[in-house]
Amino acid sequence: MNAPRPPKVAGIDSTVPAPPHTTAPLPGVPPAASPADAALPPGVLIQDRLASWVSDLTTLHELTERLIKTSSLDGALREVLGAGAALVGARRGMAVLEPADGLGPTSTIGLGLAHADLGTIETVPHGPGSHGRLLDGLPEAGPAAPGPSSAHLAPGPSPTRPAPGPSSVRPARVPEPIAIRDVRTEEGLDPRHREVAARLGYAASYALPLATEESGRLGAAVWFYDEPAEPDERRRHLIGLYGRFATEHLARLLQVERARVRVATIAEELLPSRLPRVPGVRLAVRHLTGPQGGGDWYDALPLPEGALGLAVGSVSGTGPSALAAMGRLRASLRAYAVMEGEDPVAVLSDLELLLRLTEPARSATALFAYAEPAQRRIVLAGAGHAPPLVVGDRRTEFVETSLSAPLGMLTCWEAPSVELSPAPGETVLLYTDGLLRRTGDATDRTFARLHAAAASVPEADRSDPGAVADHVLRTLLPEGLDPAVEGEDVVLLAARFE
Repeated sequence: MNAPRPPKVAGIDSTVPAPPHTTAPLPGVPPAASPADAALPPGVLIQDRLASWVSDLTTLHELTERLIKTSSLDGALREVLGAGAALVGARRGMAVLEPADGLGPTSTIGLGLAHADLGTIETVPHGPGSHGRLLDGLPEAGPAAPGPSSAHLAPGPSPTRPAPGPSSVRPARVPEPIAIRDVRTEEGLDPRHREVAARLGYAASYALPLATEESGRLGAAVWFYDEPAEPDERRRHLIGLYGRFATEHLARLLQVERARVRVATIAEELLPSRLPRVPGVRLAVRHLTGPQGGGDWYDALPLPEGALGLAVGSVSGTGPSALAAMGRLRASLRAYAVMEGEDPVAVLSDLELLLRLTEPARSATALFAYAEPAQRRIVLAGAGHAPPLVVGDRRTEFVETSLSAPLGMLTCWEAPSVELSPAPGETVLLYTDGLLRRTGDATDRTFARLHAAAASVPEADRSDPGAVADHVLRTLLPEGLDPAVEGEDVVLLAARFE
């Protein structure tokens, strides 16, 4: 009678010895440590180990999928805090964005902590604090030093990649996470650290650097435990892998945010830094821009004999080229307005000729109004632009303007001018097409919504052109202008006549 054979588990013959060339377990993956595990058949151990790996990979996949859907730095930091709390088994946490290059932006995000709690934690000196030591202890990538690089990410394996840039720059060292198992008994802690921990009710912490060898330091995240504790080796390994991926995602968002800020700064510098003060009229403007920057612009120019030139326009395209074209077009219109501002048709005709000669592949819309506040008289002309809107106590109506093509679309542009006389207390709204298109509605419906928004301005706000503009924007775009969504800029210029 044959001796009984051990059963097969999951299709694996447990009696077959492992081949001598089998690789060792991955670093950071805990082996079977308990006597109970050692007594189990090898097939059961393999099955449990595989199930654990699959569970961990599934968890990391789900968390990273959620992270890559974030499109802002604050949103990404909040997602990192929530995911990290689940991985390390904590309930509260704090993330600090503080790039090592000092170019910003900087921010502090809390999980389960009020704003006052974050301020209390920040009173702990950087040196003794766990996240402060991470922020202070990681330099930027510097000149290469002789000898092998000591960059590492612990715990767990860290895939190596060639650092970008010239060979004279080496990756920055990434410090290890800092675990404080018990704030009360940990040696070397600042008394202020223990005092803050007692006040906020946490007994342990685990701090992770938000850094990679290539990106350098972006910040740090720290999670707080209510009782003395620290994550085991498996949790450290998982949070290390997740932290590396999160840092790379944050680095990409940081580049996008810095580019957006630079574009917005250039756009603001190309537009008037402040509106002029002209007797008989009060001005206000609202300018909202997308992440790539658009070609929408506005201007308010004092002219001789107490007159005022008002203009809004839009250049086709987005990005730096559209901003540059917008700056050239606005500067040219200013010159033409000074020379022949009393005739808006002549101003736009000269502008159209300049655009056609210098930038034949680009088109633009524009509206120029010559205003005499003392007489409450406006003469205006538009090139492919939406008509102005007059808002007052007795009427809310669009100005009747003739249809005309945008600048650069025809061999010779020409359109008649229109004259209107605002009553005392009425506000004239000039706006760009971005205000209409950002709503996502059809053109006729958008005009109807704009008219309804202007008509619903509260009586108490009608004396303030800025309040009128704000009300219209809130009504048409109740969620504001999402900076992560590409689209046209929005310009709204309000002129209230006394």
